[in-house]
Amino acid sequence: MAPLMASGSTSADSFLQAHPELQFVDLLIPDMNGIVRGKRVDPSALAKVFERGVAMPASIFALNIQGTTVEETGLGLDIGEADRVCLPIENTLTMEPWQKRPTAQLLLTMYELDRETPFFADPRVVLQNIVKRFEALGLTPVAAFELEFYLIDQENLAGRPQPPKSPISGKRPAGTQAYSIDDLDEYAEFLADVLDAAHEQELPADALVAESAPGQFEVNLHYVDDAVRACDHATLLKRLIKNMAYDHEMDTTFMAKPYHNQAGSGMHLHVSLVDREGRNVFAGDAEQPNDMLRWAVGGLVATMNDAMALFCPNINSYRRFSPEYYVPSAATWGVDNRTASLRLPGGDPEALRIEHRVAGADANPYLLMAAVLAGIHYGISNRIEPPPVTVGNAHEQHEASLVNNLRDALRELGQSKVMADYLGSQFLDVFVACKEHELNEFEMTISDLEYLWYLHTV
Repeated sequence: MAPLMASGSTSADSFLQAHPELQFVDLLIPDMNGIVRGKRVDPSALAKVFERGVAMPASIFALNIQGTTVEETGLGLDIGEADRVCLPIENTLTMEPWQKRPTAQLLLTMYELDRETPFFADPRVVLQNIVKRFEALGLTPVAAFELEFYLIDQENLAGRPQPPKSPISGKRPAGTQAYSIDDLDEYAEFLADVLDAAHEQELPADALVAESAPGQFEVNLHYVDDAVRACDHATLLKRLIKNMAYDHEMDTTFMAKPYHNQAGSGMHLHVSLVDREGRNVFAGDAEQPNDMLRWAVGGLVATMNDAMALFCPNINSYRRFSPEYYVPSAATWGVDNRTASLRLPGGDPEALRIEHRVAGADANPYLLMAAVLAGIHYGISNRIEPPPVTVGNAHEQHEASLVNNLRDALRELGQSKVMADYLGSQFLDVFVACKEHELNEFEMTISDLEYLWYLHTV
């Protein structure tokens, strides 16, 4: 998408006229981890932001999960902590319903100083480049996310999370029934406020479901025919959920596995492709998928281990994988089969799609989408046939073959010619450097369990 200039200034003027009470504007840009960074400015600066953009350091995309610049990326001191220019993204200027003082937000993306060249390390830019490859085929990805998260108490228990007390009963939940309406009732005001705020921000959230653990919920986003915008929606919805929980004196986590004895939180991605006439090229019989769908599945299976570090980018991500919680452990596919990595949902043949079930809720939506679309495009372009369909329990039929730790996942990603081709080797170098830095620091930390096991025993 081209940067906004004069027309954006007009949009800013219209927004300010519609919201004379406005006191602040949050300028937002998601980093490599999907964490929203940015600046808070006075409304008087908004027109200038639309006309000229705002300067932010390139090292925003060299930050680790702790917010520290990873110098091995070459985006910090090596370039003098130099700035790039961040420009507004069309139709993302909205109010923040959770703020006590009237505040708006505006999503940005980074460009080189010429304001024409997108910055290579911005995950949004990486995804845009892959979407352009589909345009060359006359195809448009149509996508939607399902996001799982936990409500947790603002007060932790000896440094560990715990479910919040119900605003209705005052009790702390010890268990949850999947799809329970009663569990939705316990947190009805919070959940209603999330949907109301999402609609106010034009985020297409259309359903909330109680999941299978205490305080765990899933929110579904509606399909859009813009893969990049679908990721904008997911990123902004996560921010909305976190802030709305604070308003209700609760906290949230999108950590992949916050409780060792409960289900982890996933981020499932639904994808189909439409042609220039708007027809779903995957449409047909799921039991006998057409060429396009079959090749897409083949590409996703072939590249799944290459992309595991993008699906599961954190050390904790791999603790989520467990058969009893419907988390796949092998590169498999099936028809309406939730034990497989790739599920072809049943139902309307015209709405046939791929549900990618591997990623955790801690994944960066832009990089998850980029990896999935790369696999699909690779499969279609090379006519890759998938393995046989899995019928029944995939965990019983297939040995675990997906990478099960971050160290190996980064090695696979760094060696992947396919991912380097689609995401760019320069970008992958930055991503891998950030994550290896985190991993090295983690592995040098002495845990409480080590003291318990070894301090007085060896």
